[in-house]
Amino acid sequence: MNGILLIDKPPGMTSHDVVRRVRRLLRTRRVGHTGTLDPLATGVLPIAVGEATRIVQFLMEGDKTYRAVLKLGETTTTQDAEGEVLERRPVEGITAETVIAAARSFEGVIRQLPPMYSALKKDGVPLYRLARQGIEVERESRAVRIDRLQILDVDLPLITLEVDCSKGTYVRTLCHDLGLVLGTGAHLLALRRTRSGSFTEADCVTLEQLETDGTATPPLLSVDEALRGMPALEVDAEATRRLADGIPPALASLSAVPGCPEGETVRLMHAGTLLAIARFAPGRLNEKRGDFELLRVFQAARAA
Repeated sequence: MNGILLIDKPPGMTSHDVVRRVRRLLRTRRVGHTGTLDPLATGVLPIAVGEATRIVQFLMEGDKTYRAVLKLGETTTTQDAEGEVLERRPVEGITAETVIAAARSFEGVIRQLPPMYSALKKDGVPLYRLARQGIEVERESRAVRIDRLQILDVDLPLITLEVDCSKGTYVRTLCHDLGLVLGTGAHLLALRRTRSGSFTEADCVTLEQLETDGTATPPLLSVDEALRGMPALEVDAEATRRLADGIPPALASLSAVPGCPEGETVRLMHAGTLLAIARFAPGRLNEKRGDFELLRVFQAARAA
């Protein structure tokens, strides 16, 4: 059993809880998720089964879309509704116009300080474990990209927003920081991931549906289908044979000139079959290493 299962994660479960449930339902151990969702959050959670666990890192690279509700006037220890309230401030004077203007300041590449209540690790220990012990450690801010931050509704003290962002973005930190800019403080109240890479909530099934409909033929996407957002390049038969030996193809072996930029991650295909995932690196041929850097070679290439 191999493929990607698109689960609509329910509230109250961790991503690892969902993995354990899928393992039990499908009766297989080789299962993994493609990006953590907090217990508070719901929505799109791609689950890799069997051979598809080899592409988890590529699925995690995709951009995300979230719909969130935040509450102005309160900051919490966790930056969301599960934490203890640290401070309360009045929200009088805040208007939809001031919220929209503040939101615009977050679009583009920004820096975020990862929250202590996160799965990031310090010396091998998840930060949330340290936070639960009352320990706060120094963290480095990191760059994330906000492509769109749209305010959908302002009904004080609640604000509903939608955000398109790069991987690694903490939406509760975004809500917290928006509250700082507005001068009222804020925390995340509800969160739903509506898109992960090329997958949307419309593609997902619930755990209850999976259990009710039976698991003999689960709605698995093939590895190739799961990578549909990645450019596909066709290589010739000779390059296919060389791929089996771990030799990257040259540009001359492609059926068409790549339309992707240098550094792009692509699928290498032959006759409709996925052979490998590679990074486009023109010029490596001068080093006798082809024009691609191989990242994953699949069994289909070795069997060709």
